[in-house]
Amino acid sequence: MERYKDIIPDWDAFWRAIHAPLPTVIRTNTLRITPEELRERLEGKGFSLAPLPWEESCFQVTGDTPIGNTLEHWLGYYYVQEASQLLPVLALSPRPGERILDLCAAPGGKASQIAQYMGDEGLLVANEPSPKRLRALLANLYRLGVRCAVVTECPGERFPGEGEYDRVLVDAPCSGEGTARRHPHLRKGAPLGLIRRLAALQKRLLARALKLVRPGGIVVYSTCTLAPEENEGVVRYVLDRGLGELVPWTPPLPHARGLSRFAGEEYGKELAKTVRIYPHHFDSEGGFVAVLRRPA
Repeated sequence: MERYKDIIPDWDAFWRAIHAPLPTVIRTNTLRITPEELRERLEGKGFSLAPLPWEESCFQVTGDTPIGNTLEHWLGYYYVQEASQLLPVLALSPRPGERILDLCAAPGGKASQIAQYMGDEGLLVANEPSPKRLRALLANLYRLGVRCAVVTECPGERFPGEGEYDRVLVDAPCSGEGTARRHPHLRKGAPLGLIRRLAALQKRLLARALKLVRPGGIVVYSTCTLAPEENEGVVRYVLDRGLGELVPWTPPLPHARGLSRFAGEEYGKELAKTVRIYPHHFDSEGGFVAVLRRPA
């Protein structure tokens, strides 16, 4: 992580945050229950729920038993979802009746969140290339009662079609440095070789997504890593090829803007339209979100 010391605001607070326990957050599945009803049921079981100030359907939860061990969880009334992982779908802004593709969908947290924001109306294609991860995706969509989704198994960089979707989410496989609170070995940072290999795949995924969305349509690219090579570098790649244009997006919580340069690489001032999340911003994990539009 030392390679990021010059780019992370308030390094000491960041370092303390990645050594602190991660809060438990749940997202109400409003396809099945209201936030108020869910809160009443869980508080009746001894849990304490505090609504997130920027997303009232989500709660930070504390209790003496694991939040996944309840009847309400089994019934699909909520999904356990880390707070920063809620942001990519907020940026995507799904609407009822649209055609939306989640290109890397397992285990289904963001796919089910998309369906929820769509009001379960329209078409959601939830794609996952890994047969093992497909099982978790299917299980979660069934448990949460999502009906507007179809599930596909295809390498995202080779997903067929062109101009088929109103919106595409690319929550890309990444080195996961933003998850250091859950995975202590990542406090040292990910190996550069791994970062570079993943960046090559991420570029192919984002380039493909910008072909799959209709002209004028929206693509959200997100990761849970801090590596600029996997974040700003990937976005710069598609911008340089004229595949997309950045759309400014400001999340409703503390954040940092994307980098214009890092380690001798120039990404450009327009990368300030992207968003970086660090664990000390709002007691979460770290990540990156960029909103792009396919040129009309």
